[in-house]
Amino acid sequence: MFKSTILIIPGLGNSGPAHWQSLWEKRYGFARVEQADWETPVCADWINTLQNHLEAHNPADVILVGHSLACSTIAYWANEYSVAIKAALLVAPSDTEAPSYPPGTSGFAPMLLNKLPFKTIMVMSTNDFYVSPQRAELFANAWGSKLVNIGDAEHINGESNLGEWEEGLALLRELDEG
Repeated sequence: MFKSTILIIPGLGNSGPAHWQSLWEKRYGFARVEQADWETPVCADWINTLQNHLEAHNPADVILVGHSLACSTIAYWANEYSVAIKAALLVAPSDTEAPSYPPGTSGFAPMLLNKLPFKTIMVMSTNDFYVSPQRAELFANAWGSKLVNIGDAEHINGESNLGEWEEGLALLRELDEG
């Protein structure tokens, strides 16, 4: 079904059973990057865990699928390591500088605004509590991402009732074919 290696990277708190990431993992057998601390993450730990997972694969065949804080993790990882992956799908990036961002994480601010050295599609919602539409657009532009606005879908998570989120799968297939 997919020719690339797909790595699911949840955000703060992990992705529960109703989250589209978990549904994709179950249906397609995608690998999940398991972090040691989902509740009070340290950026350096998260990017090192991501790098350790990547070392088991051919990076040129890897697509990262990040949600929320994982989008920042991917940006920080790309800044730290010079690994040429195939692509990344960045969904609902949390603005770690916003007043709405929950306390307890370390090292994820400021938001990195470096161009990412691989193809990316960033998906945003117009009513996401964790990032304003203006900041989401800023991140997409800075990262060099194709921006897809899916309207009012809140944080594009399990509570958004997207099920397997077919629109997201279509974007993942676009990256897989590219």
